[in-house]
Amino acid sequence: MPTAIIADDERLMREQLRMRLQEAWPELQIVGEAKNGEEAVQLVGELNPDLTFLDIRMPGKTGMEAAREIGERSQIVFVTAYDQYAVEAFERGAIDYVLKPTEPDRLKVTVDRLKERLEKPQVAGSVNDSVSAMLSQLAEKIAAPKQKHLQWIQASIGQDLRMIPVEEILFFRSDEKYTAVQTAAFEALIRKPVRDLAEELDPSLFWQIHRATLVNVNAIEGVTRDIRGRHLVLVKGRPEKLEVSRSFLHLFKQM
Repeated sequence: MPTAIIADDERLMREQLRMRLQEAWPELQIVGEAKNGEEAVQLVGELNPDLTFLDIRMPGKTGMEAAREIGERSQIVFVTAYDQYAVEAFERGAIDYVLKPTEPDRLKVTVDRLKERLEKPQVAGSVNDSVSAMLSQLAEKIAAPKQKHLQWIQASIGQDLRMIPVEEILFFRSDEKYTAVQTAAFEALIRKPVRDLAEELDPSLFWQIHRATLVNVNAIEGVTRDIRGRHLVLVKGRPEKLEVSRSFLHLFKQM
C-alpha cells in the first residue's frame, strides 16, 4: 500500500488533512507527521514514504527548503493557504498543491493524480508537459480578479486550539505581542498582527478602524463620541467601545 507523511506546523491542519486523506484514499497509510521542514527531511530519510505532503510556510526550514533536500526520494505535494506559492511549488518538482483549509472535491483531484503517478511512472517529457499544463492553468487562476479571503482563524483558548469561522468574529484587537479574537461567546488569541489580517480578510466584511483594530461590519451597532471628541464604535452585545483613528473616520461618513 502507498505510504505518506504530513508536514505542517499547525496541528489542526495536520489532523484535517489526515482525515480528508483517509476519506478520499483509505488505502493510503500515513506513517508519520512532522511539525517543520527539518523533521520532514528526517522522516523521509527514516521511513522512505511514497508521498510527502509539505506545508510551504513553516518555522525554521520551510517546505520549499525541505523539498530541495528531499529531492526525488519522495513525491512532493505542497500544502498552502496562498495560490501564489504554487508556481514555485511546481518548479520545485511537486506533483500537485493543495490549498488549506482542505476541500474534499479538490483533494479528490489530487488523489486521482497521485494514484495515476504511482501506478504509471511517467517519463520526464510527459511529467514536464503535465507540470507545464498545470502551471498554465494556475497562472490563469492567479491572474483572475477573484480574491480568496480567509475563511477560518486558528486561535488559542488556554491550551486548546480552535478553528473559528471569520463571520463569527466580532473584532480583532492587537497589543504588542498578541491579537485578541473576540466572538459573541469567547475570546481567543493569535500571534498574527492586525496589519497582516487586514490584507487577508474580506475588506467588505472587516473594516480596519485603528492600526490595532479590525471590526466586523455586521457587528457594528453604532458610533458615538466621548468627552475628548474621540469616535468610538459600539459593538452589538459587547461592552467594549472601539476607538476609531482619524485616518479611518471616512468609513463612517455614510452612517
